[in-house]
Amino acid sequence: MCAPVPDVREWDSRAAGVTIDVDYEKCAGHAKCVEVCPAGVYELAGGKATCPNIDGCIQCCACVDACPTGAIRHSSCR
Repeated sequence: MCAPVPDVREWDSRAAGVTIDVDYEKCAGHAKCVEVCPAGVYELAGGKATCPNIDGCIQCCACVDACPTGAIRHSSCR
């Protein structure tokens, strides 16, 4: 029996030099990332976090710290 493949979405910015992954199985649409991001990187779409403005990321890691379900992984915040 094969394990299910996780539904992880990835956004990559060469301009900002970052990658943000959102685990859609964990993301419950609380929008804490949207609320705390000072650069406006995040938006909710279909009840899930998206990163349409990733090029503006300032690598503060507020999104990772604020996510109550631990759905966000950020390349600068390890």
